[in-house]
Amino acid sequence: MFKNFIQKSMIVTSWVNWLQSLALLAMRLYLADVFFKSGLTKIQDWSNTLALFTDEYKVPVLPPAVAAVMGAGGELFFPILLVLGLAGRFGAAGLFVVNLMAVLSYPQLFEFECPAAIQSHFFWGSLIALLVVFGPGKISVDHFILKRLGLAPARPQI
Repeated sequence: MFKNFIQKSMIVTSWVNWLQSLALLAMRLYLADVFFKSGLTKIQDWSNTLALFTDEYKVPVLPPAVAAVMGAGGELFFPILLVLGLAGRFGAAGLFVVNLMAVLSYPQLFEFECPAAIQSHFFWGSLIALLVVFGPGKISVDHFILKRLGLAPARPQI
């Protein structure tokens, strides 16, 4: 009886594992949409973007023009990796840095009466962190390449 219960629970677990891949895909697509649209907005009005990076955003160390190029570039490049699930952890880590720099360079986010802006960044950061930890999932180019090469994801030795 106990063995039968375990076998049935393993069937349920396999379905949940399948849903895990869909959830990771949904996270990737959602985050890619948010950041890619932000990048498009930046390049559609480059003079305004440069003004924002010069007057509003206080990116540490980098000159405003360099920060603007890197910010827009990151918002346009890393989402493509996420959508494809190609170098998925790298793309997620890159977006995490872009999101972190947005929060650090625009301290006014913490001062708004409506906390939705900063909470959105925390939410996005949390989802991105999950993608860094779990990877892009089975519905990804990464998974396809590993499978095609006959390689299994590395398991840590504990």
